[in-house]
Amino acid sequence: MTFRAVNPATGVALHEVPPLSPGDREALIARVHREQQQWRRADHARRSRFVCALGVALHAHREALAEWLSLEMGKPILAARAEVDKCVSLCEQAPALAQVALADEVIVHDAISDVRVQYAPLGTVLAIMPWNFPYWQALRFAVPTLLAGNGVLIKPAGSVPGGARLLDDCFAEARAAVRTDDASVPDAPCHMAFIEVDAVDSVIADARIAGVTLTGSDRAGRHVASVAGMHLKKVVLELGGSDPFIVLPDADVALAAAQAVGARTVNSGQSCIAAKRFIVCDAVYDEFLAQFVSGMRALRVGDPRDETTQIGPIATESVRDGLAKQVHDSIAAGARVLLGGSTDGLAGFFYPPTVLVDIPDDAPACREELFGPVASVFRVADVTAAIAKANDTPFGLGASVWTRDPVVASQCIEALDVGMVFVNEMVVSDPRYPFGGVKQSGMGRELGSLGFREFTNPKAVRRARHPEAPR
Repeated sequence: MTFRAVNPATGVALHEVPPLSPGDREALIARVHREQQQWRRADHARRSRFVCALGVALHAHREALAEWLSLEMGKPILAARAEVDKCVSLCEQAPALAQVALADEVIVHDAISDVRVQYAPLGTVLAIMPWNFPYWQALRFAVPTLLAGNGVLIKPAGSVPGGARLLDDCFAEARAAVRTDDASVPDAPCHMAFIEVDAVDSVIADARIAGVTLTGSDRAGRHVASVAGMHLKKVVLELGGSDPFIVLPDADVALAAAQAVGARTVNSGQSCIAAKRFIVCDAVYDEFLAQFVSGMRALRVGDPRDETTQIGPIATESVRDGLAKQVHDSIAAGARVLLGGSTDGLAGFFYPPTVLVDIPDDAPACREELFGPVASVFRVADVTAAIAKANDTPFGLGASVWTRDPVVASQCIEALDVGMVFVNEMVVSDPRYPFGGVKQSGMGRELGSLGFREFTNPKAVRRARHPEAPR
């Protein structure tokens, strides 16, 4: 498979990057394995120097990195810059977070023994990354994993090779900067790997690969998990989501409706944690719906390089066509369109902001993840019905709950089958707390203390104290 970029705003092919040859692939795996053997022995301060240098490199190339995002996957330029900035912030925050998360956990320390858990690196980890947040999703895995002492091979998505190559240049620039400042710091084992899809299974099986992570579809996740399982490799999967946005009778409706627009259309709706199912109690349904539709209608759709654009194109033609079919099939099943719902007259891979209501339980807009600026709105009777509707999905990533009542908020937090609950806020990712879900949304966690420890060996160590030994 050739890595091929197409401008989604126009449909015009941009460039191609060939995959690694078998020989080059072997050389890269060998290089990362060799580098990781030195890296794992580096102390926290030395590993942190690379991460900090990487943040500096990302900041220096901010505009070029952002332009690649807009060009190759249609991210509005302001959002593209924000993605780069978020990666820089991660590099700045992660060293201090890692120092706490990866510190020895002391279990017993008395006259008889010292017992603790040490978080040792596993080795080299393969990361199979998506196209929707090419930098953030790669680095929110790679930075914590590197700070834990591991090596990292990042396979980019096939449609964003230009940005991937520039990110790899940033890795090289950071290594060079650290080497100039302190030659004692080993090279960070962190590289982009243009591996063709047909070769991924063999890379997972390679004895030098200790684990694998994937951000992508549940179908891809099942395959990667099965291959990793055959070889007893650690796996972390960040898969799809159909996040509920629950508006309860005592919610601040105006605030909820305004936030709902942003929650649904972050990254033009192409985000696993974007709110997708808006579950609104009957008492405030009409008020919320009117304000929400008005906000969705006001969004500016256009050239992602224009700073006034809020909604860019869908990243690829196949994703756009799949979304259009889901909406068409939902309408055919009985859903009613209040806004959008058609690509007629749109160039490139654009899909308009869309709002669907009266959606049958068996329609795609109810049962499947819709990856684009399409909102599914459901009317429910009360809190109990809202929770039941929210849980009636194969996914379980995040949930947003809107209520002024802390008791009701606690009821929802306890009952929702998701990995993350945000009260009176939209769901976001943050380096300080774990990111991930349950059910078909995946397994394992990124970020937070749990994310730093995912690809480590929690090694239990007990040291017996001799009577004459000092304490």
